[in-house]
Amino acid sequence: MFTQGEVVLPAVQSMFVLKLFLVFIAVVCIFFLVRLFLYRTAFVHVFRKWLQWLDDRIHIHQHFRVPEIDENGQPNMFYRKVYLYVNSLQSVEDSDVTNLFSGKKSTDIVLHLDDHQVVRDAFLGATISWTYQSIRTRSFLLKIKKKDKRRVLRPYLQHIHSLADDIQRRTEETKLFINNLPPEDDGCRGRWRSIPFSHPSTFDTIVMDGDLKSKIKSDLDAFLKSESYYHKLGRVWKRSYLLHGPSGTGKSSFIAAMANYLSFDVYDVDLSRVSDDSDLKLLLLQTSRNSIIVIENLDRFVREKSTISLTGMLNFMDGIANSCCGDAKIMVFTVNSKENIDSAILRPGRIDVHVHFPLCDFSSFKSLANSYLGVKEHKLFQQVEEMFQSGATISPAEIGELMLVNRSSPSRALKSVISAMQSSTAEVRSSGVKMLRRSSESASSSPLPPFPMSEEHASGKWREVAPAKEIRKLYGLLRLKSSKKSEPLDHEPE
Repeated sequence: MFTQGEVVLPAVQSMFVLKLFLVFIAVVCIFFLVRLFLYRTAFVHVFRKWLQWLDDRIHIHQHFRVPEIDENGQPNMFYRKVYLYVNSLQSVEDSDVTNLFSGKKSTDIVLHLDDHQVVRDAFLGATISWTYQSIRTRSFLLKIKKKDKRRVLRPYLQHIHSLADDIQRRTEETKLFINNLPPEDDGCRGRWRSIPFSHPSTFDTIVMDGDLKSKIKSDLDAFLKSESYYHKLGRVWKRSYLLHGPSGTGKSSFIAAMANYLSFDVYDVDLSRVSDDSDLKLLLLQTSRNSIIVIENLDRFVREKSTISLTGMLNFMDGIANSCCGDAKIMVFTVNSKENIDSAILRPGRIDVHVHFPLCDFSSFKSLANSYLGVKEHKLFQQVEEMFQSGATISPAEIGELMLVNRSSPSRALKSVISAMQSSTAEVRSSGVKMLRRSSESASSSPLPPFPMSEEHASGKWREVAPAKEIRKLYGLLRLKSSKKSEPLDHEPE
């Protein structure tokens, strides 16, 4: 038989286990309530900040700065890798303050660090922090515990190298760089500021002779594959293009098509913002590899007084500095005419490829009509062709603008192009007549010298009067063309 004490003992033990279980449940509930309260309020944030502050005070740290520009005034390539890597960290999104920018697509949102923003990273069990700074010159400040430096620093930097290359391939964005004014102080800050390059021009959209377009694309492809060949020859891996032709013939669109085809950044050099030859050389040294360096309207630089000397421009084109600013460079210069350009600029080695951009002809006109209006054949095409054959001139840009404005009615667009060509022809005739009158007046006041004439006369007065003869020929040609009457446009049906 069981005694009374023996029966009470199991009951007491059961009550104790039940109470212990209830206490456990209460502690768990309180823990979750406290956790929920902390995460719903700022207390957890304050607590983490306090732990980070305490950790910074307890341990000894070392700092490493990664500037955008090195001591020689050249871009620090490692800065670009750090920039890509740090901005890809998840902790950027969790930061208190960060910047939001639109990405490559209009629907993309990209996060970028704000000034003095601190981002933390973890690698091989070590905590590493990055601080972005943009005072005078942009830089990143790396902070790591001294006890972790020997074990972590070198593998961590290699880790950044490998990941940054992969990030760049996935998020590569072509940029347009524009040079700033020279700094007033002697501080070494970047001379270029950049914006995303989003020009839509491609080799498929530009109007150019098909054979010439294929040759240029083949030349660019061969250049990209020739790094070892250039180095074998002891030459800088670069290529120079001269684009010459009247305004509005598509030179700028061609440069944009090159950039999109190669996925190269574009450095647009504004010579009015360059102080002297040394400043121009500094701009070149701060460009990166895989880029196109553009100087537009080089003939205007030759005509007008400039702070850049001819020697400075020649050194910019093929001087020793070209070997110190990265490989795979393409230089593009544009001019309206090559007539007034010094032969030293145009010599082989400084200019490798000359590309002429003429005014519009009938073949180019048909390509523009197909692109802008979706028209491959039209009854007005014959009249346009006859006007081109008679010597009428018009730029592709002017034709494109007229077709763009009147794109809802192809007939109206073509009529507006014909009217513009007729107006252009009339202006040429008017200017030719005025030149003829001025030359006739000059010729009447200065009669031609009798033949034979002395060597002195041959080199002087004859050269002054000879153009009058050419203008008389021009006047006769204009009179012949004016005898051909163009059909009125008002009677053309829609």
